[in-house]
This record gives sequence, C-alpha cells and structure tokens, in this order.
Amino acid sequence: MIDEGEFLEWAEVHGALYGTSKKRVRDLLDAGIDVLLDIDTQGAAQIKKTHQEGVFIFILPPSLQTLKERLEMRMTDSKEQVEDRLKNAVLEIKSYSLYDYVIINDILDVAFKQLETIVISQHMSTKVFNPQWIEERF
Repeated sequence: MIDEGEFLEWAEVHGALYGTSKKRVRDLLDAGIDVLLDIDTQGAAQIKKTHQEGVFIFILPPSLQTLKERLEMRMTDSKEQVEDRLKNAVLEIKSYSLYDYVIINDILDVAFKQLETIVISQHMSTKVFNPQWIEERF
C-alpha cells in the first residue's frame, strides 16, 4: 500500500509500521463525518504538506514524569522500550509549534472538552462556511 500511494500518511514508529488509508478518510469526509487521526509527528508533517485544510492538534502530557508513569502503568513495553518512547517524546514535543492547537492532557474530561471546543469552532469558521447560505437568504 505504501508503494501504491494508498496512505494519507504512514510512518515507522517504535519499530512498527502505521498508516492511514486515503480512501477510508475520503469516504468519511465525503459522508460529512469529521475525521480525527491519532498519529505521530511524522504522519502529521506528511498530511500538513498535502492537506492544509486539516486542523492539527498537539496533545501533550502535563509532564515528562507523568508520561513515564502512564507508559509504565500500561505494562505493554519493557523498561528499555519505555525509555525509548520517552526519548522520542522529548524530540516530538519540540515540534508542538507546527500545530494549530495544543491540549495538555492532565484531566481527561477537561482535555476532551477542549478537543470538542476546537472541533465545534472549526465548524463555525468562515473558512468552511457556505456563502450560498447567505446568498439564498439575503
């Protein structure tokens, strides 16, 4: 699928390949569905180059220590893998300014409300507003 250009974005992250299907995203958008992608900074950079209409949100942990605790609590990675993830996170966090918004994921309900607010505000943006609505009424 990589060779055929079927991914909107793809990356190797922590030794595994991940990607997002162009067709699946296009089908959802054509159906009027908002698409939220949980992708790393490599994938976001790829999409930002080709799809400027996207809205890019960087979700940060409240601290590196909190991130470490969360990774350890998952119990899915070895100690070495957790350390690698933390090193990568420090590098990725430096790219936060390339995004449109930043959410600090400290309290889940608050972070979710912030995400919801961003999505709602995007629907009210003049960038997506249909001018035909005004022309038909005024």
